[in-house]
Amino acid sequence: MRHHLRHHLRLRRAVVAVACLATATVGLTACGSESGKASEAGKASKAGTTKKDEPEEPFAGMSGTEIVDKAVEATKGATSLRLVGDIKDDETGRMKMDLALDTSGKCAGTMAMDGEGTFDLIVPGDSTVYVKYDEKFLRAQSKGQPEDETALAVEMLADRWSKTKASGADAKDIAGMCDLDDLLKEFEGEINSNARRGATTTLDGTPAIRIDAHDSEEKYTIYVATEGKPYLLKIVDAGVAEPEHIAFREYDKPVKTTPPAGKVIDLDELGA
Repeated sequence: MRHHLRHHLRLRRAVVAVACLATATVGLTACGSESGKASEAGKASKAGTTKKDEPEEPFAGMSGTEIVDKAVEATKGATSLRLVGDIKDDETGRMKMDLALDTSGKCAGTMAMDGEGTFDLIVPGDSTVYVKYDEKFLRAQSKGQPEDETALAVEMLADRWSKTKASGADAKDIAGMCDLDDLLKEFEGEINSNARRGATTTLDGTPAIRIDAHDSEEKYTIYVATEGKPYLLKIVDAGVAEPEHIAFREYDKPVKTTPPAGKVIDLDELGA
């Protein structure tokens, strides 16, 4: 599961691709619980109370592994969702993400690199990818490059929307991150038999059940919705020094990918 919290190879590729778009444009870099029964005395003392009055146990009779399998299947059936995470990758470092995406390839959101700035992303699902970088991100990607080129990149691109054709090599990696179907396929069969049911709780206002799982290397917690569809709500990796998590929110809501208004810098024209 941990490689999912570090959010797949495609996320790493997308981050690298975004950096390449920012820097290659100006020549900075080359990119390639068991329930007991009430006693008769207890029943007598609770006249008028019936089983109908008692809340039903969510996922009655199901093991932790079975619940998670059910949640993965439900989540795979979603048409859209929003991912909010704080994860770590061995190559790109700590990343914070807030990304809405759907099964048609649309996505929009923000990613922040630990100490290296942020960028915004809009992929309307057509032929164009829109990206906006902050100054810190641009400077981080141009370390070791001539100061005049770095200054040019900052002046040209910082806090301004730019666009590129989705058919370009870097843009393809960015757009690939927006494929919800492919992303969810990678969660299949990843929960081992050590998944155990936990207590019911409420997570961000949604009734949920906690599932605790571990193996020789990892310890993580999974939250599954107990009302409505049994969607995944959150996965927390507690087996690392700095806990990581991915939250799943806003299921089946339209992803807003309206192209940015005003002047948009065409990276393809600049690189021609």
